[in-house]
Amino acid sequence: MLYPSSPEAATRFIKFVNASPTPFHAVHNAALRLEKAGFQKIREKDSWENEVQPGGKYFFTRNQSALVAFTLPQKWKQGTGLSVVATHVDSPNLKIRPISKRSKSAYLQVGVETYGGGIWHSWLDRDLSIAGRVVIAEKTGGFTSKLLKLDRPILRIPTLAIHLDRNINESFKFNQETEFVPILGLIEDHIQDNHHPALLSLLAGELSIAPEEIHDFELSLYDTQPACLGGLNNEFIFSPRMDNLVSSFCAVEAIAEAVQATSLEGNVNCIALFNHEEIGSVSSSGAESSLVPSLLNRLSPTPSTLAQSIANSFLISADMGHALHPNYSSKHEEKHKPIMNRGIVIKTNAKQRYASDAISTFIVKQLVERKGGRVQEFEVRNDMACGSTVGPMLSKIGIRTVDVGNAMLSMHSIRETAGSHDVQNAIDLFSSLFEGFSALDKELSVD
Repeated sequence: MLYPSSPEAATRFIKFVNASPTPFHAVHNAALRLEKAGFQKIREKDSWENEVQPGGKYFFTRNQSALVAFTLPQKWKQGTGLSVVATHVDSPNLKIRPISKRSKSAYLQVGVETYGGGIWHSWLDRDLSIAGRVVIAEKTGGFTSKLLKLDRPILRIPTLAIHLDRNINESFKFNQETEFVPILGLIEDHIQDNHHPALLSLLAGELSIAPEEIHDFELSLYDTQPACLGGLNNEFIFSPRMDNLVSSFCAVEAIAEAVQATSLEGNVNCIALFNHEEIGSVSSSGAESSLVPSLLNRLSPTPSTLAQSIANSFLISADMGHALHPNYSSKHEEKHKPIMNRGIVIKTNAKQRYASDAISTFIVKQLVERKGGRVQEFEVRNDMACGSTVGPMLSKIGIRTVDVGNAMLSMHSIRETAGSHDVQNAIDLFSSLFEGFSALDKELSVD
């Protein structure tokens, strides 16, 4: 084992995040894990009437970038509630533009667009590569979308030497359009069409096809430095994309290991991995799409059973949270200072940027307690803006919702820091939801 003294769940997460540089890869790897656990893949465009049966375990994907998985109890019937863990698989990154060819001062460059609210200076002087999906022509006719991940560094956004700007450390700012363009190589050939021929040849070689077989692509840059454990006692994870692949990984692991499918009664257990949270979730694969409402409607198709199902449901919106930073402790409200590796963080906001309330918070605390875990609280300062998650969007359906997360530092940096023990803490919470929510809900009386 690479880290013999480290939490086992954290080492499994590291393998997952290293293999998942884009949402497409994250969904693909989640699907592989679910299939290994006995889940059956179904398709939204098919009829489910004869396919989805009590006691079954199923998942479906949308546009290669969102995934929903669910298990049905043996005595499942219409009107049964859903116990849902909702996450997102996208992270701030640099996306290659549809017309990407750039050249300047003897350099081949690649045009990129910023995606999400990244800490963009953290992308400078990093060993970058390309990953995503490519639409190609099949030799047997037709077209298909294939995943691509170049495993070697080919791009870099170099900083200006301090000798050429002696004041660079005093107020470091740069123009994201003109001073944030990656270099690909030195000019050697003629540039034509939308992209450098050298780039298309590189992609084609990775896919073992001819460049002319590439018809389109959706590619992003990623840091080639692998995720790893760190700290004196391996108490940290140093990694890209932990916001929010940590929550997504933990959700997949929890439902893959859940025993709900073999129980007689209880809720439908479900996970929903959405795309595009970092830019507002407004897409066909985002949290404001029809993914969860469609599942609710297909499992409970009448108005009466649908209303029953929503009333019996509970949703945990799982995203990463802000750990106390030792160098910037004043950025936290005095009594709300989460620490890494000290348990799940419940996120609350009076303006409903988070969907937590007293009832949903109580439920989470009970679920965590059943696994012997601890809970921390987070509220933002009154003089600071509060971020948001998929929780408020999904609570509009009428499902009781709570927002939680793992504490972390450097959120939205190309290289983030989280607690290695918190991976198992999140898995435990989600497992507790799947195992015990229905029984707990029967003890709770709230109209």
